[in-house]
Amino acid sequence: MPYPDLAALLATALGTPPSPDTRLAIAVSGGPDSLALIHLAATDWPGRITAITVDHGLRKAAAEEAKSVAEQCLERGIPHVTLRWAGPHPSANIQAEARAARYKLMGNWCAANATPLLLTAHHADDQAETLLMRLARGSGLSGLAGIRAARPLQLGVTLVRPLLSLRRAALAEIATNAGWKPIQDPSNIDERYDRVRMRSLLAATPALPVRRIAEAAAHLAEAEAALEWAADRAWAGRATVSPQEITLDTEGLPAELARRLLLRALLALAPQARPRGADVARLMVRGSGTLLGIKASGGPFWHLRPAPQRRLQKPGDRP
Repeated sequence: MPYPDLAALLATALGTPPSPDTRLAIAVSGGPDSLALIHLAATDWPGRITAITVDHGLRKAAAEEAKSVAEQCLERGIPHVTLRWAGPHPSANIQAEARAARYKLMGNWCAANATPLLLTAHHADDQAETLLMRLARGSGLSGLAGIRAARPLQLGVTLVRPLLSLRRAALAEIATNAGWKPIQDPSNIDERYDRVRMRSLLAATPALPVRRIAEAAAHLAEAEAALEWAADRAWAGRATVSPQEITLDTEGLPAELARRLLLRALLALAPQARPRGADVARLMVRGSGTLLGIKASGGPFWHLRPAPQRRLQKPGDRP
């Protein structure tokens, strides 16, 4: 079986080929997908890659699994580092917290080691599962656009998923044929997780073809990019920004563009906030209110400013 052209896939994901001296970090969990990716990368970019494995410390076997990946990389002359998630771990929303910690650890390593690209092995099956999960949650267009081919991870580091057009089975075949020994994470068959249930649904439903669903996610991503392009221009012409207040002229705009401008204004005034789409939608319907510490009154002209902080009542103050 001919190997996929990873260089071409990477150039497509980034929109341009990386420069010849660019260093790459490859996220390698030890599963067949990531082993296929490290094999392809080592073939195309010898001497320019480093494999990174994150030990979250959530399972006893995790340390041995990281050791197995390190040994397999050593056998092939591939530099490898293991990063560990230190400190207290959450008792709820574990998968999401672990994912955030994983990307932070890898992003920090890349930034500290002059490595601007971090590659992960997300593939078409992952994309299809993600789209179904977000449909079930009632996500908007941004969520339904699925897994992005590339996005900024932190200053100077871009996260890239060059394998989104490939199937899980094809990647497993590459890893096996190349002599890698995959590790099977038990969480991948644990039906308590939404992703595993969606995986089972896809496997049991021929009427839901993975490749077509992944293609739909790609089309939705293009639509999302087009709307963001329009929102950039609407913001440039319809937002008046000062340190104390943002004014938005949303007159005549489609509701989706007005929502995006309102969301941008909220984030500009509260950069650390994570507004939920449903909360922004309710604010638009009400026309005024306070959200994330921002007082907003609208429509069609919105005025947003930080809400005055309430003074704490002292003993002896009149109620």
